[in-house]
Amino acid sequence: MPYKRIPGTKDILSEEALLWEEIEALARNIFHLYNYQPIRTPILEDAALFNRSLGQTSEIVQKQMFLIKNEEDSYALRPEATASVVRAYLENNLDKTSGFTKFYYMGPMFRFERPQKGRQRQFHHIGCEAIGSGQATLDVEIIALVDHLLKAFSVSGYTIKINSLGCDKDKTALAEFLRKRLKEKKDGLCEDCLRRLQTNVLRILDCKKAGCREVVNNLDLQEAKICPECKEHFNQVCAGLKDAGIVYEVSPHLVRGLDYYTRTVFEIAHGELGAQDALGAGGRYDTLVKELGGPDIGAIGFAFGVERLLLVQNAQRQTQNAGLVYLITLGEEAKKEGIKILARLRSHNIASDTDYENKTLKGAMRRANDLKAGVVLILGEDELKKNTIVIKNMLSGQQKEVTREALLGELKV
Repeated sequence: MPYKRIPGTKDILSEEALLWEEIEALARNIFHLYNYQPIRTPILEDAALFNRSLGQTSEIVQKQMFLIKNEEDSYALRPEATASVVRAYLENNLDKTSGFTKFYYMGPMFRFERPQKGRQRQFHHIGCEAIGSGQATLDVEIIALVDHLLKAFSVSGYTIKINSLGCDKDKTALAEFLRKRLKEKKDGLCEDCLRRLQTNVLRILDCKKAGCREVVNNLDLQEAKICPECKEHFNQVCAGLKDAGIVYEVSPHLVRGLDYYTRTVFEIAHGELGAQDALGAGGRYDTLVKELGGPDIGAIGFAFGVERLLLVQNAQRQTQNAGLVYLITLGEEAKKEGIKILARLRSHNIASDTDYENKTLKGAMRRANDLKAGVVLILGEDELKKNTIVIKNMLSGQQKEVTREALLGELKV
């Protein structure tokens, strides 16, 4: 019996992997436009890092971390990247040598969850972190970057929701307000939210179950006001987003489930994803750097789930691999010449491939079609004698015969 993949993981085969590469390439280009630099942190981290940063009562720490333990040490497969990036920032003394720093990252994350649509145990994030500033204009840049990326990914129909949790004192006051009000409505809460009422009451605002949603929606959160400084910060963010032409909505019930979030939080929702409708999310974490042993500086970031992006990405993708040139050679002499042609094409950065299975012309054309090649080259005995080669455009179906010396010029037009 053949081995099978672990539940909650997925093989990303060639055709889909090309879509992943397209998304990653677009993201890199746009991050560079905003002067974000790449960072790659280990998949494996000290479990204590996440216990400290995410909070002992968070559901990730309580239920979802993949742990590796021996007699002395406890490691975790990273469930998210923010804590890892901050750890790298501090461990490598970037707070002293670089100060304000903007990173982007791409890679796998791991959470022990029930596998479902758009939610796997190994999933992938594209995200960024800007460390070293508390200015509201940075919040605006981050959310504008989110909007820019989604447009580049050809995703439409999303909603950017924003809110402010305020500072730590504001969050404590909000938690006390919620605990007082929700104790009066315990009968309407699910089992998980009854537990959250004691451990992490803010998470009740994020519950997707219908009964809990009804209870939460009937709360008047205007009573739990944030302090004047945090209110002014949020007003500046909203004004900046309007100036930047970013469409958003203020969602007073929006929270993030991790302890480190403060002030601005945001989420990108999409109806195609059902009840778990978040394409990505982020926010400020102005206390985390200090919490992990660094200076008292502000920071903000976000992450997209790549699997979720692919679920909602515009269905009208360009499926033709217009960049691939497929060479069909007919006969032994043509094969020998074909080696030279492929070497020449590749030395000029033209992606190319050929038939290695001795297929007939019909079979080789079928293979080129399966590979979604944009151009097919045909070289047979007649073409060898005339020092020519046939070029067929697979999109239009048109073909022509050119001299082999003219081939590069024709392909680069």
